[in-house]
Amino acid sequence: MDTIWVPTLDPQVKPKYRAVVQAVRDGIASGDLGEGDKLPPVRELGWRLEMTPGTVARAFTILTDEGVLRAEVGRGTFVASPKVEPPLNLSEMDVVPHKTGGDMFDVNLFSPHLPNGGQSQLIRSLLAQVAADPPSGMMHYPSRRGATAARAAMCHWLRDTLIGPLDESDIVLSHGGQNAIMLVMQAVLRGRRPVVFVEELCYPGFRRVADALRAEVVPVAMDAHGICPDALAAAAERHPEGQIICTSAEVHSPTCGFTPLERRQEIVEVARRFDLQILEDDCYRLGAAQAPGYRQLAPERGWYITSLSKSITPALRLGCAIGPRAHTAELHRAAEHGFFGLATPITDLAAALLVHPQLDAIMARTRSEVGDYVKAAVNALGAYDLHWREDVPLLWLNLPQGWRANAFCRAAEARGVRVRAAEEFAARQAQSPHAVRMAINAGVSLRSFEAAMARLRDLLDNPTEEIGV
Repeated sequence: MDTIWVPTLDPQVKPKYRAVVQAVRDGIASGDLGEGDKLPPVRELGWRLEMTPGTVARAFTILTDEGVLRAEVGRGTFVASPKVEPPLNLSEMDVVPHKTGGDMFDVNLFSPHLPNGGQSQLIRSLLAQVAADPPSGMMHYPSRRGATAARAAMCHWLRDTLIGPLDESDIVLSHGGQNAIMLVMQAVLRGRRPVVFVEELCYPGFRRVADALRAEVVPVAMDAHGICPDALAAAAERHPEGQIICTSAEVHSPTCGFTPLERRQEIVEVARRFDLQILEDDCYRLGAAQAPGYRQLAPERGWYITSLSKSITPALRLGCAIGPRAHTAELHRAAEHGFFGLATPITDLAAALLVHPQLDAIMARTRSEVGDYVKAAVNALGAYDLHWREDVPLLWLNLPQGWRANAFCRAAEARGVRVRAAEEFAARQAQSPHAVRMAINAGVSLRSFEAAMARLRDLLDNPTEEIGV
């Protein structure tokens, strides 16, 4: 039977969709809603409750997944028969510290969340050792000489990275990858209004640093292999103030792309012709490098940055910047003038962590588990235009015809899955493809991640009315 049921929401329950969930449960418990009763349509109930239809849809999806409600295509949403199996026992859920995961409905795919392959326990153990007997002491300013062991450890960690000759004096430690980008641009950019070239879809941090340094950002056309050399040359002709190219050759964010060696060499030729520096962001790679980096291909103008955030943990905020040897002093100066150096307990930790004999096995386990999550996504969404790599914690989905990225993101969020629209990676006012980026979130259980992927597949299989909005 139809019902004109309209709940009274508890103002103490936040966010709003959870208040709707609670109200439906209360209505069933009180007898106001009985088995087989039809709930008001999503838009109508949203209007009555003064909230968006997406908020109501999210509540209905949660209740449907729990078996409290049932949805029938073309007919509506009804109160389901009482469940035979007992509800999920929260005490039996996967335990993940600091509320970062476990079995849960809401799954955030905005940024990668690594699995714990043992790095958490190792870091805790090493922190205890540093606290008990800090090699740098506890009463000194950070210094370049005091961080020598940490830089040497970073050099060891990068031993298989194809970025040319490297020793500890080449490395400038940073507060993560974003800070490393800032250091490079501070060392490179000159003049009142320098120009920074970026891929038309790129890591937003490039633009943010350029904005902070009052540089103009110029997007350059790209294809499946990265920056188009002809487009870069044309942009450099139009903008003689151009000073640096920002790119991600090994793992492109957001598209998971890879720039092959031949394309890299073509980009180097353009950079030399127009005297452009090249900044390579290598933060997303978990496996071995597949081609020489720009610092190896063009040692006079290649800059390299990376961090531990996507391979060990983002919590430490530890990364590095490496430049051409002729510019190493400028890079060190940018760090020392900006923040003197990393905190000495962090450099002491880095000196022990990055050379620890257990680290390689821990990272291998992390890569393997990331691969399990990637496979789960491919199993669910592989029928669509999905771009992925087994050792990369990113997924790129070109949406089917008719879907707009923002509408898809709203519909996905209503189903408890948060993804990023392509326009977040595009320059202001630029046109962007109707695509979304999803990051692997291994902070939730694989079961919860698989359920989230199934909800996205169902959304793609059964488009809502909003797909063209």
